[in-house]
Amino acid sequence: MSSTPTPRGVPLVIAIDGPAASGKGTLAKRVAQKYGFAHLDTGKLYRAVAYLVLEASCDPSDKEAAIDAAERITPELLLLPALSRAEVGRTSSIVAAIGEVRASLLAYQRAFAAHPPGGKPGAVLDGRDIGSVICPNARVKLFVTARPEVRAQRRFLELKAAGSPLGESEILADIKERDQRDSSRKDAPLIQAPGAYLLDTSDLSIEAAFAAACAIIEEQLKSGAASKG
Repeated sequence: MSSTPTPRGVPLVIAIDGPAASGKGTLAKRVAQKYGFAHLDTGKLYRAVAYLVLEASCDPSDKEAAIDAAERITPELLLLPALSRAEVGRTSSIVAAIGEVRASLLAYQRAFAAHPPGGKPGAVLDGRDIGSVICPNARVKLFVTARPEVRAQRRFLELKAAGSPLGESEILADIKERDQRDSSRKDAPLIQAPGAYLLDTSDLSIEAAFAAACAIIEEQLKSGAASKG
């Protein structure tokens, strides 16, 4: 893919959206590695905001506290292991519903896509609104999803390995609540963006999902190259 031309040297952007535990993050990382692109898990931006709000003992729905946290995000903060905590995950969807927080982080995400770190030829961004809001002109758009029960089981195994005592039924309830909140929020709701290809990973292994994603990406790149030629 690195040989695929982009207009006037503009980095090639791949947008991968989807709900929690759909497998989009794993796919995004592998796609970025395969093609030598930079990767940004945009969900970590909101987790970082949530982390800072919680560390300050503030109410997650406190708009001013959340906005202040969003303005203090750094690349180093995104590397904190604490961002994977279940409480941080729940809080992230609360702060993400605040329009001013999303607006504050918009420039960070678009700058990453326009100028991938390390001089990489492209960028893979995964989140909830990449194809619809952040990078609506992305060369390739995927919407990765899976049944709530499957996503809950995946998250349960992930958290269990990390020592979390949360049960699968509790995680399922949390996922359904987050889906509702993410899909119904006023600003940048979770949707399948126009032109995005739907990839349901419910019954796919990681390898099968990766192969399916790559097939879609390659087909889109060929179609794009053909239309330019």
